[in-house]
Amino acid sequence: MSAVTPGLVCGHHHLYSALARGMPAPPKVPTGFQEILEQIWWRLDVALDLDMIRWSAMLGALEALEQGTTAIVDHHESPTAIEGSLDAIAEACEEVGVRVVCAYGVTDRHGADGARRGLEENRRFLEAGGRGLVGIHAAFTCSDETLEAAAGLAEDLGAGVHIHVAEGSGDAGAPERIAPLAKDDWLLAHGVHLADDHGLPGTILHNPRSNLNNAVGYARPTRFENPVVLGTDGIGGNMVEEFRLAYVLHRSVDVTASPDTAWEWLENGWRLVPEARDDRVTWSYDPMDPWHLAFTPGVRPLEIEVGGEVVFADGRPTRVDPDEIRARAAEQAARLHARL
Repeated sequence: MSAVTPGLVCGHHHLYSALARGMPAPPKVPTGFQEILEQIWWRLDVALDLDMIRWSAMLGALEALEQGTTAIVDHHESPTAIEGSLDAIAEACEEVGVRVVCAYGVTDRHGADGARRGLEENRRFLEAGGRGLVGIHAAFTCSDETLEAAAGLAEDLGAGVHIHVAEGSGDAGAPERIAPLAKDDWLLAHGVHLADDHGLPGTILHNPRSNLNNAVGYARPTRFENPVVLGTDGIGGNMVEEFRLAYVLHRSVDVTASPDTAWEWLENGWRLVPEARDDRVTWSYDPMDPWHLAFTPGVRPLEIEVGGEVVFADGRPTRVDPDEIRARAAEQAARLHARL
């Protein structure tokens, strides 16, 4: 091991959530995961517009890059600003110098027309050459017809699917509904309430910090035969921290657990974005070894190359002005919060 690693990959992100920080308190205190969705996230996503989407993606990509993350697999929803939303995200990430795999989360929460428009945004983006997957919010917010349409679109376009599965107990019935549709190139986010022998193909996206924050439980991903990749579910892009938390959570239920398992989950991100393996991150700590990093706080990147270009040096990105991004994102956050 040395102080140099490939670029890290965040396997499950919601870049728009960068603007949620400091948002007004919800009308009532949520007492469970469904109420968290209803009182917080579903009020926020419906208030987004394209300017907010752009600057949230700029901020999220900047913060990821500052932590050595050069690739993001994003899952987006903005029910009143669907058309063009994936372009806004892709262009923002490109401007910062971070790779992104986009998806729009199709849902029937806003009726059949909302689902149709979400499907069309995925289709439009992918057919135009955008890098992405077909997004589905979750089985419990979709009709069987919408699930089948999204799976069919993915198959027609040769793309995978990015979907939340059994994050909360209210979606525990998802495996039965998506089993006839799921394929190896599906990304299954969370999986907290999946049975050990759920039988679904695809990759499990493990988001330990978010699962704790939403009190949905510990997914115990070692029980699955599926490959496991780490994500943040929108709580930043610091994958070294997510690795560290994944390790201690594993250790909390198995005293024989080692950091090597969580490190494997982190490295599995290169299965989703293979090019990130060729990116180079030079870190402030040597060696970048799981047994060191599990117990070493404060590790930060010194220089980052993406596709052979230095996009981060001397503590700052080289393509963009981080102060401007933070100022513009703060303006958009204020606009967003005023709508809530």
